[in-house]
Amino acid sequence: MIDKLKDLATDLGVKWLQDYLGLEEKLENLETRINLVKYRAIDMVTLTKLQSGKKRKKEVEEWLKKVERKKIEFRDLRAQVQQARFYSRIQLVRRVETMMGEVEDLVQWGAFSGGLFLDMYGAKGAPLLAATWKGQAFEQNLREIWECVMDDEIFSIGIYGMGGVGKTTLATHVHNNLLKEAKFSGHVCWITVSQEANIHKLQKDIAKFLPVDLSCEDNDRKRAAQLFQALKRRRNFVLILDDVWTHFDLENVGIPLRVDGSKLIITSRSLDVCRAMGCQKEVKVKPLCYQEAWTLFLEKLGCCRPLPPDIEEIAKSMVKNCAGLPLGIITVAGSMKGTDDIHEWRDALEELEDPVARQDCEVFKILHYSYSRLRDQRLKDCFLYCSLYPEDCEIPRDELIASFIRERLIDKRRTRQAEFDQGHALLNKLENACLLEGVVKIKEDDTEAKYVKMHDLMRDMALKITKTKPKYLVKAGIWLRDVPDKSEWKEDLDKVSLRFNVVSSIPLGISPYCPKLSTLSLWGNELTSIPCSFFAHFGALQVLDLSCNRSLEELPNCISELERLAALLLFSCRDLRFVPSLEKLKALRELDLSDTKISDVPEGLERLVNLKCLNMVQTNLEMISEGIISKLSCLQSLGIPRQVSVQVEELESLKQLEEFIGGFPEANSFCRFVRSRQRFNRPSFYVIQVGSGLLKGLSGHFQQMASKRVVFSFTNVNPGGKKRANILPDDIQELEICACQGLGSCLNDTFAEFNTQARGLTHCLIEGSSEIRSLLKLSSSEDQFVIKGQNSACAPLQNLKHLRLICLSNFNGLFEWDSVANAIPPPSTFSCLRSLFIDRCGKLKKLFTPRLLQSVQSLEVLKVWGCNELEEIVSNDEEGYFSFTSSSKDSCSRSTISCLPNLKKLAVLGDPKLRNICKGLLICNSIERIEVISCRNLESLPPFLPSINGQPSAPPALKVIQISLLGWESLKWENPYMKKILQPFVRYGEF
Repeated sequence: MIDKLKDLATDLGVKWLQDYLGLEEKLENLETRINLVKYRAIDMVTLTKLQSGKKRKKEVEEWLKKVERKKIEFRDLRAQVQQARFYSRIQLVRRVETMMGEVEDLVQWGAFSGGLFLDMYGAKGAPLLAATWKGQAFEQNLREIWECVMDDEIFSIGIYGMGGVGKTTLATHVHNNLLKEAKFSGHVCWITVSQEANIHKLQKDIAKFLPVDLSCEDNDRKRAAQLFQALKRRRNFVLILDDVWTHFDLENVGIPLRVDGSKLIITSRSLDVCRAMGCQKEVKVKPLCYQEAWTLFLEKLGCCRPLPPDIEEIAKSMVKNCAGLPLGIITVAGSMKGTDDIHEWRDALEELEDPVARQDCEVFKILHYSYSRLRDQRLKDCFLYCSLYPEDCEIPRDELIASFIRERLIDKRRTRQAEFDQGHALLNKLENACLLEGVVKIKEDDTEAKYVKMHDLMRDMALKITKTKPKYLVKAGIWLRDVPDKSEWKEDLDKVSLRFNVVSSIPLGISPYCPKLSTLSLWGNELTSIPCSFFAHFGALQVLDLSCNRSLEELPNCISELERLAALLLFSCRDLRFVPSLEKLKALRELDLSDTKISDVPEGLERLVNLKCLNMVQTNLEMISEGIISKLSCLQSLGIPRQVSVQVEELESLKQLEEFIGGFPEANSFCRFVRSRQRFNRPSFYVIQVGSGLLKGLSGHFQQMASKRVVFSFTNVNPGGKKRANILPDDIQELEICACQGLGSCLNDTFAEFNTQARGLTHCLIEGSSEIRSLLKLSSSEDQFVIKGQNSACAPLQNLKHLRLICLSNFNGLFEWDSVANAIPPPSTFSCLRSLFIDRCGKLKKLFTPRLLQSVQSLEVLKVWGCNELEEIVSNDEEGYFSFTSSSKDSCSRSTISCLPNLKKLAVLGDPKLRNICKGLLICNSIERIEVISCRNLESLPPFLPSINGQPSAPPALKVIQISLLGWESLKWENPYMKKILQPFVRYGEF
């Protein structure tokens, strides 16, 4: 017995000793488990913030409270262990072991297989928590979605937009409104999908909504069949899938579409996901305008009295920093609630504007998810590249894609056009993922110019990413006067952008050590010179952009030593006269010298055997020595000054040429070039001048892969009077004929001379001709109306959208008849014409008759300026155009109703004999703007007012009538009430 007691005492002693010595190890293991539940708790809180409108379950709330308590208990326990002696340490071992068990329970409990949030399914009729604030844009989106839901022809709707913009809030309101709709009562299901679409979990959530028991079936396909049949029986149901990141097959889940009354609504950050899920209608949720953002901020601030002026100014700056994101506005307003100390407001604004502090907020985490979800590294690189541009910069798509190509962000393709196609595809994906915003502007010629823009917070996020890898130094568009201090030029920099600043000089001796720097952009500064030392340690430099430094006169000789340079861009350095030898720059693929004063071909140009793009448009070059161009066999894009002639044989030798800007002195060499191009199917894009004179509207910078334009100026388009001597490219889109001879009396005769179908022609300008009297010559047959030479001559006009006729001294009308004709021209003649501009055509008296208007029903803009003999725009006198026999004259329709249903702008200027625009009724309900300037004899405006209850009313789209006060007061009115109706739209003045 005594021996057993001795053994027991020995064992106890050993155990106590082990406990004494092992306490720290056990405490460390406990800390590991405590950290596990702590991090899980942090993730749950973050997820709750991301899931707007969701409420955590009670058990989740209790679990989070227990975790907080255990964190406090552990801190106390650790402090006791650090101070404990022998016997106390042995007692603390028991507490560590007990707490370890309690923490393990928390770990198991914290799995929450049933989900974190309350089950607020429509089947139970429970509305979701939703923001009370809406706003005009919100209401408009809500109405649009509601109309789609109520439309029996629409089964699937996608709501997309960038993170934090309010997609879930919008969908929540749709959900709650649907619960009140008798048609869908009890049949509205809300499911949060989140980042990884798990088929099994989706099936489980839908089954819970129905309800359907799937617990005995593990096979996903069989589960899908059961759900499909259950949903199909239910009818008139709406399934809302919130936060869908990747598309999945609805049939694999068991979701039927196009079942009677069924609707699918998804929210996603990606338009591509909406499309892949088969959405028939997509609604983009955009950031708030400033006024709505300010209203939301004040509402969430909850201040019942006006803010003091100094605080209001700070608050408005804070709202601007949130850049229209509701999540950011709500977060910032909530943090300032109840604060009236100006010091706190200023401190909060300072923190919000601090890039480092700003990037740690929840909004940035949300936005970063969209970036991290990009599967293609090229997309990530292209997105980050956009941050090199200034804040709020609208970046031309073509310019950006050209940058992607030179930066090797585009896969190498067989042709430059294929590379541009891929660039557009990449930008579309970034737009569809709501990482970039597309912008479309209408230019003066009514064509579209496309841009992309980075949301301010997206740009801030990109700049944060580029603090590490890839590493950028970006100080763009901030009115920087000096290059950054040497300390900012880090050794591991990849790209530096100092675009759009006012740097005028770089100090002598400055020599940043950046051996990995690949791109340096000083675009749009005021540099006059650059010291050689600046480039001394840029040995890896591949892209050097010095464009738009208009006072830069010469480049330093050390440029010749940058042997890895692939792109040297000097566009619009307008004082630049000297470029050092290029002989060593064998890697150079792009050289842009356009819009400079370079008068000599740079030394060594002919040795640049890898050169793909060479632009020397708008330089002072007088000649390029024979043989230089032909040695550049890799050229895909070539621009040469209009005054420089290059042998056609040299151009023919460039087998890869796709873009060409240049000129030919006369028509014969141009025709040879066109024939060779058509024979070899190249180049694809061109701006070509034939003859002399200044090439109008030609920028030194390429409109990449865009133009197909030919200009004839001060030349004979029919040299030697030979029939069919000329030829135009069949794919031509823009044609200008300025001050040329050999045109003939009408335009279709000229097209016959050109020997072309040119069915893609959209823009045409004819200027300075005394030969042309009309555009088309028509004749009659026994049973039909015929355009002379219709097969060859009419084709170029069938798709014409924009027509400008300037200084045609003998022009007297669009159409000319050589015999009796009692019909209108074929409807396809000018069926696509959208704008018509007639300027200083001295013999034109009447432009249209009501019947001739039927040929221009697509017309949107009509401008008639400086036509001294013009009496009427639309004449009721058909005899002014047709020669009638006595019988045909009597039967001729003399309708006084004219129609231009799409006309938006009508402008007449400096037409002294103009008395009437139209005597009869002119129907053009789309009219937005009327300009009447220096038409002193105009008697009336046409009675184009639509009638409501027998009384005239203003055209619904009308915005402005621009006219002089004297001109307005001298107009005569058939109905005096018309003047009163139109008066609010009048803007006096002739400007």
